[in-house]
Amino acid sequence: MKQLSLLLFIILTCSLSAQHLKSPSEFLGYELGTQFTRHHEVVDYYQYLAANTPDRLQLLEYGKTNERRPLLLAIVTSVENMNNLDNIREAHLKSTTGEGTTSDKAIVWLSYNVHGNESASTEASMQTIFDLLTHKRAYLEHTVVLIDPCINPDGRDRYVNWYNQHKNTPNNMDPNSKEHHEGWWNGRSNHYMFDLNRDWAWLTQIESQNRLKVYNKWLPHVHVDFHEQGIDSPYYFAPAAEPYHEVITPFQKEFQTTIGKNHAKYFDANGWFYFTKEVFDLLYPSYGDTYPIYNGGIGMTYEQGGSGRAGLGIITQIGDTLTLKDRIAHHITTGLSTVEVAGKNAEKLNEEFKKFYTHKDYTYKSYVLNGNADNIEALTELLYKHEIEYGQGKAATIKGFRYGTGKTGSMITDPNSLIVSTDQPKSTLVKVLFEPTTKLSDSVTYDITAWSLPYAYGLKALASQSLVPKTPYTRKKTHQQTLDKNAYAYLTEWHSFKDARFLAELLENKIKVRHSYKPFSLEGKSYDRGSLIIAKGDNKNNPLFLESLGRIADKHNISLTAVSTGFVESGKDFGSHYVQMTKKPKIAILSGKPTSTLQFGEIWHYFEQQLHYPITVIDSDYLGRVDLPEYDILILPNGRGYKSYLDEYKMADIENWISNGGKLIAMGGAIKGLIGENGFNIKAKEIPQDSSLNPQVFDETERESIKKNITGAIFKTKVDNTHPLAYGYIDTYFTLKNGADAYAYLTNGSVVYLEENQNTPVAGFAGSLAQQKIANTLVFGVEPHGSGQVIYMVDNPLFRGFWENGKLFFANALFMVN
Repeated sequence: MKQLSLLLFIILTCSLSAQHLKSPSEFLGYELGTQFTRHHEVVDYYQYLAANTPDRLQLLEYGKTNERRPLLLAIVTSVENMNNLDNIREAHLKSTTGEGTTSDKAIVWLSYNVHGNESASTEASMQTIFDLLTHKRAYLEHTVVLIDPCINPDGRDRYVNWYNQHKNTPNNMDPNSKEHHEGWWNGRSNHYMFDLNRDWAWLTQIESQNRLKVYNKWLPHVHVDFHEQGIDSPYYFAPAAEPYHEVITPFQKEFQTTIGKNHAKYFDANGWFYFTKEVFDLLYPSYGDTYPIYNGGIGMTYEQGGSGRAGLGIITQIGDTLTLKDRIAHHITTGLSTVEVAGKNAEKLNEEFKKFYTHKDYTYKSYVLNGNADNIEALTELLYKHEIEYGQGKAATIKGFRYGTGKTGSMITDPNSLIVSTDQPKSTLVKVLFEPTTKLSDSVTYDITAWSLPYAYGLKALASQSLVPKTPYTRKKTHQQTLDKNAYAYLTEWHSFKDARFLAELLENKIKVRHSYKPFSLEGKSYDRGSLIIAKGDNKNNPLFLESLGRIADKHNISLTAVSTGFVESGKDFGSHYVQMTKKPKIAILSGKPTSTLQFGEIWHYFEQQLHYPITVIDSDYLGRVDLPEYDILILPNGRGYKSYLDEYKMADIENWISNGGKLIAMGGAIKGLIGENGFNIKAKEIPQDSSLNPQVFDETERESIKKNITGAIFKTKVDNTHPLAYGYIDTYFTLKNGADAYAYLTNGSVVYLEENQNTPVAGFAGSLAQQKIANTLVFGVEPHGSGQVIYMVDNPLFRGFWENGKLFFANALFMVN
């Protein structure tokens, strides 16, 4: 009787609480969908819900953005489940190791607004959680729902504030009105202009890093990423398009259809249009749908028409009116439908999740990596964040597939080798991230088709069909060194991006550094080109020299070798003109049109968050008014429209600056603006004509066009590592190509290039005509121009911040090329 009374009391309490709980419209003071809600107001509403329903809702702040906005996760479920929440979570995680019994609770994670100007979803999140706490609370009996109301608060507030500043009053539905045309820096990206929906695996951004810590504590059965697309597109939901990665299980495919059919039921009832199985595939591992799939869940993207163009309302191409209210309603419907289906299939989801984590008989059981110790250390840091297990090798000779040659061979392992095997819970994620090539069921894809981490980190790698013995990984000991005060100089080698960070901080602390253009040996040790020479004589007027040098070396774990003389045993003495002072360059970068926001952001992030070296951002609107001689280096990021932007006046000004000693770094599309201008010798290579004269079938146009494209494929290139741009590299480099732009070799200064037999990708897709076009072409090169230089970077060495082995090229361009 007491138990019944208690149950009735709880039901009555929940009912009263629900009756008095304010809806988003009531709390905000305006009808949801009639205005855009700023992030702090969204936070206020979630805090209000948490304060008024503590028995069913927990609110966690899991981090802050670069602009100090809070990142929130709301956990909502039934009272009974909330009282047992830790046990539900822990029991779920045990299933990844084959323990525990099948649960009847499904864990659903709903992620909103990863792209800031796809702003309807955060609005929808508020109504969705309110509905789950009120009239849809029955859905929570068998579900624990985790809601991230805004993955990208910085981008969203950028869009919302821009829209509120520029919209008409009342808002104007005319697509030509300014409120439907964001500027160059739109709200899609985060603070550093990164696309957070492509950062799940690479974790370069603070939002991704903080989110994954919480995600790994839950590993949800279902994860949904809410998006928006063009205003004329109907709603998109699962099932996804081909290609599906081969590791995706039959159940993961089937359940996408199960959810899709439930959505369709509600959309059909409302007469809403939708499409499935098109455009959005499940291959690239760093999306909000694929990453959860490779961790055992059901990952899905939902796309509502609208995005930054739609505002509060807009007239579409067919004359319909698309309002923010419409967009919100559609996202609410799919969100609630997802929770509904998950709850009804909770036991099956648990059963299949546990099955996903049983032993997988993948062809390659172990991945063995040798090479640059700093790059190996950088890779282990990424693996640690993903909770991927790894170890170090033993003395042995291992046979398998050699990444460098593309053939079967052998590799010697020792304690410096990194071993990553599929004999662990995260085996599927290991396979996807490390596999030499990714199987494509369809060559028409939405993103890059190659990303293998051994190539990205520039490591010699072997994929073995056997489990390779390993021991627990021991991190490199930090150097706590006492510098010999009587030394003539202190030396260290130049072979990784870590060394570049060390140099950058030395220069920032006004410590003078030289570097060698020739190999040399001294006091029984050999040093390669680029090695740093920090002479006491150069720094005699710096009273903090030794103290600062030791502190900075310890911080970056750099081992310095003290030498007593500058008289080398072989090579060039320290006073030779082959040993040059490393200049502390003053660097500027062009922003605004015609640059790509994404590549500008990659460079900006590289300087501020990785290299930690100052950079001046100059907008394209006023470049012509800037006194360029104040700067040593000007960076032109990839972009479209450089030819028209670099008009005669700007081009003449830039050419004069280069001739007088300036250094221009032109990347990707920026190179097109230099072709045939002011004595620059870079020349484009044209695509060969298709020999077929047959008429093209209309329905096959897309597949025909991909013959000319390269969709993120990896190529093996030749490197002239005697050139300062390539100091620290071996004679080969694996580059990631994201297009078929091709340029002929330079007369002098072709540093990294494709030879005729290197135009076939080692991984990923490249069309047949594109492969012909890129044979014998430049990747990175340096052209002297008067007293200055132009550095051409056809491919992007900083792609999405994760192509680790490209970062030293960029540092060389800044510090080594004089």
